[in-house]
Amino acid sequence: MKFVVYEEVFRALPDYCVGVVIAEEIDNTKSNETIKVLYKNQMQKTMEILQNVNLKESPALLPYRQAMQAVGINPNKYPSSIEAMLKRVQKGHLLPSINSAVDLSNLVSMKYLLPMGSHDMDALTGNIAVRFSRESDVFLPLGESEEESVEAGDLVYCDEMRIRTRRWIWRQSDVGKITEDTRRIFFPIDGFANSNKEAVLAAAEELEALLKTHFHCETKRGFVDREHPESIL
Repeated sequence: MKFVVYEEVFRALPDYCVGVVIAEEIDNTKSNETIKVLYKNQMQKTMEILQNVNLKESPALLPYRQAMQAVGINPNKYPSSIEAMLKRVQKGHLLPSINSAVDLSNLVSMKYLLPMGSHDMDALTGNIAVRFSRESDVFLPLGESEEESVEAGDLVYCDEMRIRTRRWIWRQSDVGKITEDTRRIFFPIDGFANSNKEAVLAAAEELEALLKTHFHCETKRGFVDREHPESIL
């Protein structure tokens, strides 16, 4: 299995890059009190950092807003996952605990102000890729039971069967969401070589270390950019 970013994406976003972290044979069934404390503490720190910050003009989020506009996505109507998360935290709303693996990725996402996905690898069919959608593509929204058609030209994560995220880093599918039964997880960390590559690499390194510490699982790290558009999962 591979993670691939299509050349058509780099033509639209030349400095796009993705940090990749893989967790294998993870036991996500148990509630981890240490992760819950770390998660809550990071929310508090992030809340303090974001006081009086205009998120739409934040140097950390502006590259994502500009990239979305470049590929025809309205960032005001469809904010990136990291902007939506930070907006909730900034307003003083505690994020819910989903499960240990998701909480861990969310706290790293908040710490580095980076969007981070999480996909159950056993629910993937073939390779997972970032590309522009085609008219035959379908998407199952989170919490829904009926698939919806996707218009051509939407920047998406996908496998060989269906779309995994709509509008790039806006919303993930119900298929492949991380549950207590998930055993193998693909974490992509989206960024840009010219603005936050070092943060992407640091976030991937820290996430891998936290996964090893708290789950004692096997892990792998990778990195994809225009010069290296594929990573073996």
